[in-house]
Amino acid sequence: MVNREQLHEAGYINLGEIYANLAPAKLVAEAIKRGEGVLSSTGALAVTTGKYTGRSPNDRYIVDVPGAHENVDWGKTNVPMSDAAYQALKSRQKAYLEGRDVFVFEGFIGTDKKHRLPIRVINEYAWQNLFVHQLLVRPTAEELADFKPEVTLVCTPGFQAIPELDDTRSEAFIILNMAEKQILIGAAAYAGEMKKVCFTLMNYLLPDSHVCPMHCSANIGKDGSTALFFGLSGTGKTTLSADPERKLIGDDEHGWSEEGIFNFEGGCYAKTIKLSKEGEPQIWDAIRFGTVIENVVLDENGVADYDNAGITENTRAGYPIHHIPGAVLSGAGGHPKTIIFLTADAFGVLPPISRLDINSASYHYLSGYTSKLAGTERGITEPQATFSAGFGAPFLTRSAGVYAELLREKLQKYGSEVYLLNTGWTGGSYGTGSRMKLSYTRAMVTAALNGELKNVKYEKDPLFNLDVPTECPNVPAEILNPKNTWQDKEAYDKTAKNLAKLFNENMAKLHGVAKEIVAAGPAK
Repeated sequence: MVNREQLHEAGYINLGEIYANLAPAKLVAEAIKRGEGVLSSTGALAVTTGKYTGRSPNDRYIVDVPGAHENVDWGKTNVPMSDAAYQALKSRQKAYLEGRDVFVFEGFIGTDKKHRLPIRVINEYAWQNLFVHQLLVRPTAEELADFKPEVTLVCTPGFQAIPELDDTRSEAFIILNMAEKQILIGAAAYAGEMKKVCFTLMNYLLPDSHVCPMHCSANIGKDGSTALFFGLSGTGKTTLSADPERKLIGDDEHGWSEEGIFNFEGGCYAKTIKLSKEGEPQIWDAIRFGTVIENVVLDENGVADYDNAGITENTRAGYPIHHIPGAVLSGAGGHPKTIIFLTADAFGVLPPISRLDINSASYHYLSGYTSKLAGTERGITEPQATFSAGFGAPFLTRSAGVYAELLREKLQKYGSEVYLLNTGWTGGSYGTGSRMKLSYTRAMVTAALNGELKNVKYEKDPLFNLDVPTECPNVPAEILNPKNTWQDKEAYDKTAKNLAKLFNENMAKLHGVAKEIVAAGPAK
């Protein structure tokens, strides 16, 4: 259990009151007392995050130090910061905390005891400490009594960088020092920064242990079979994995080791825009006391208006995994029987579902095609087509090939079935067509998981080189071929050829991809 002396030794001196490892009820009380948030009608703590209502990827840095220098895939995503600039900023952040109350959480990133990371989080806001308490892996009393952190994360939304002095792009910063295993966050109050930077750290460390880190959700069926759902924010990972017929392992971030699947987290972080009890009952019921809701508009009676995007489209709920009935509290599952790659195709030309072999699975993993949905990042107001290796390129610190090879090895060894599922548009592109009905998407997922797509007839999409089923239970056969849903067939052909070209252009940017993988993509 952390104490003042331990924090002093770490360089955090003259602190105000230290609130260490408080229970959720006490953190809620502190947050309300300090004016950080209010209770909603369901008992959830409602907060607003100010200027930063989504991730700020252009403000993330990795300290360029020996070890990291050789292993990090430097570029637009992984921007270097000098050790001198980092040390100076860290010193000023420590000075900022002098005289201020802090909230400390101690726990783990990862449920697997062999691969987890002990982490200490220092927050200036009680509500953010509640968030990490619910989202990370909570320790037992025995683990807490003898806790020794390997990672320290310090988050101070009230402290701003000075770009001219600190060599940052703005007042906000998210900095990882791989050598020190230290994470600094400033100016940005959006809680998702804390969870995603933990994921980024695991992405860097786990390949050395031959563990494949994955941006995916996972659940287990009644027969004990594990399924994975890959996809960027807003593609349906959380929604589709929260299935009342299956047990949830986790909604966002996992590792695949020789023993099986394990969750990085102890909670879920769900998008709530347009949330309804009918559409997503498990998430709806999870939003109760102990849950943090971010940037959700409340009426005068504290009732959440989930249809209101007045603050942002990226409204969120963070809650512990045990708020989901039947969740797998161990955070572990076996080797996956079924893997589903999720994409929200804004062009409306990809098939709703297609089957992938190991080469096409590798291709679409490296492509990571989807559309950035409104609100998931600052400045995104409507869907935009994007390619994101591993369905999570912003969080990959090493080259994409490192992760693709790890996944490919696992697929070969354990024989998982892989599908590409389009949760995006049908009948036309964004603005003309409509979003695929959730009921159809759920039916396709069920068919894939139950093995009902194994023995149906498939047709080859000659342009995208995909195996498309001609039938699927509880799904109209005519929508399985996307061209059938377009009134203007010439427009479909033109749009589809354009997307195929984008796929090929993106793949050409990647180095060292095997010929058989490249050949599994769209026709040139």
